[in-house]
Amino acid sequence: MELAILGLGRMGGNMAVRLMKGGHRVVVWNRSRGKVDEHIALGMEGTNLLAALPGMLKQSPRVCWFMLPAGQTTDDAIDQIAPLLSPGDIVIDGANSRWTDDKRRAPKLAEMGLKYMDVGVSGGIWGLTEGYSQMIGGDEATFQFCEPIFKTLAPPTGNYGLMGTHGAGHFVKMVHNGIEYGMMQAYGEGYEILKKSEYSPDLLKVSQVWQQGSVVRSWLLDLAVNAFSKHGNDLEAIKGYVADSGEGRWTVEAAMQEDVPAPVITLSLIQRFVSRQENSFSAQVLAALRNEFGGHEVKSV
Repeated sequence: MELAILGLGRMGGNMAVRLMKGGHRVVVWNRSRGKVDEHIALGMEGTNLLAALPGMLKQSPRVCWFMLPAGQTTDDAIDQIAPLLSPGDIVIDGANSRWTDDKRRAPKLAEMGLKYMDVGVSGGIWGLTEGYSQMIGGDEATFQFCEPIFKTLAPPTGNYGLMGTHGAGHFVKMVHNGIEYGMMQAYGEGYEILKKSEYSPDLLKVSQVWQQGSVVRSWLLDLAVNAFSKHGNDLEAIKGYVADSGEGRWTVEAAMQEDVPAPVITLSLIQRFVSRQENSFSAQVLAALRNEFGGHEVKSV
């Protein structure tokens, strides 16, 4: 098939390469010219002029897959290119967008005769070689037309599927990320308990023992092996500051709206906020209160 990839960051750039290697004709766009030139050197066609992109696609319907930062940046790019497309053309958003954005965009684009799909993409920087898990929202006919693209991006085991109508793909990906928060937090807490114990075992060796045959084996554990191998048991070069893309927050909000108790995901999100405080004032209040009611020692700054 033929498609355009708009946005050549870590995910979008690697996806374009995997698609080209899979036999598709890939046209790329990026705001910075350097990334475009890098992909042209690999055998693709490209431009940093958004208005020029539709004319570079020869097949009909044209497929434009956006891999830009979620939110206003993606909205602006879609708004700019949509008037340049023809009825029947397909717009796909593969960023970490909020599912409510999809429910807003789909009818707006439908009024222009355009098809819309939302794709939650998981795989990170490893997707280029291992393939991407894809959670897809939209209508069945558009899904079937684009399926050769999804199949090429996916692992050989075919880890992609239509999750439901517009917004379903990003909703499922949001919950996926919420689960990921909880899993990562559990690993982090477990390793800290081990590190501070009287035994203080070699965390790389522990991870390697757990990798096969263990109930807690997972891809995240494989990545822990990589991290301890690179940075050592103490991870001295890494500051304990954990950002979030917003999907953990949205998962907690969705749980509240559906009256679903989600304590693990909620607390793992809150722990990320804690990691960003150089000196937690709430912890200072706790220490002061313990000192007042029990005479417990406080540590001076």
